[in-house]
Formats: sequence, C-alpha cells, structure tokens
Amino acid sequence: MFKPARIEPEPGQESAWDYPRPPRLEKVTERLRVIFNGETIADTVAGYRVLETSHPPVYYLPPEDLAKEYLARASGSSWCEFKGQAIYWSLEVNGRRADNVAWSYSTPTPAFAAIAGYPAFYASKVDECWVGDEQVQAQQGDFYGGWITSKIVGPFKGGEGTRGW
Repeated sequence: MFKPARIEPEPGQESAWDYPRPPRLEKVTERLRVIFNGETIADTVAGYRVLETSHPPVYYLPPEDLAKEYLARASGSSWCEFKGQAIYWSLEVNGRRADNVAWSYSTPTPAFAAIAGYPAFYASKVDECWVGDEQVQAQQGDFYGGWITSKIVGPFKGGEGTRGW
C-alpha cells in the first residue's frame, strides 16, 4: 500500500502527520466563521478542533454561536469509533438549501463530551469557512470534513485513493 511522505512543516506550521490516533480534542480561541448564501451561520471564539493523524483539523462550533434558525435536522446518521453516533444538519437560507452540510454528536464518548451538540461544517458545502483571517480550503472527499489553512501541511487523507492510508 502506498503511503505518501510527510511534508516537513515550516516555522509556524503543523503537520497533520504529527497529530495523534486516537484523535485529540483542543480548545480554539481563534475566530471561526461559517457563511452561506450571504448570511453568517456561525461566528465564535469558543470552538474546538479535533486533530487526527493525516487529517486537517475538524472544527466544532458552539450551538449558542450559531444562527440556528437556518439549521434543520437532516436524515441519516453515522458512527465514529472515537466520538460515537453523529447526526446531520441541513441549511436553508433565503431560498437556498444545502443538505448534510454539518454533523454533530448529541452524546459523544467521554473523551469528546465537550463537543456535545457542537456542529462541524463541511467547508465544501457552504460558501466560506474562516479560521482567524484566513479562508479555509475544504479537505478533499466527502467523508472527513477537515479545514485546511496555510498553518497545516499534509499530505491529507480524503482524496481518491487515500482511504487505505
């Protein structure tokens, strides 16, 4: 099985290959924002990020900092061996809809209890996601949902042919 070489981080960067497995939960004080169809869906300095080997960080946003009137429970669920049962969310803003745009854990495992009810948004399914003053790039694929900034280097799992890493 092919496993790509780790990119050496420059000063001020992190390598996703230095993140642990099982993943680690960290508090984030940088401003995090999600924008869809001209509306700010989330704006917070009280988020969390989950760091897992070969993945860009996944950001979880507190429900009190969301424009909840735009969110609706979507059908379906999934299971994470580390966090538990996930539920999905859709957005509808001014007549524009996006399904399964975010997920959250109502009752996560004890190690991730701090993110209970905190949605994580797929950057690929909204118009903009921001960490601080930098607009993120979406992680490839539709499974992981990491946010890529200039502070994180890979290579990243998620694109075609990477599931077996």
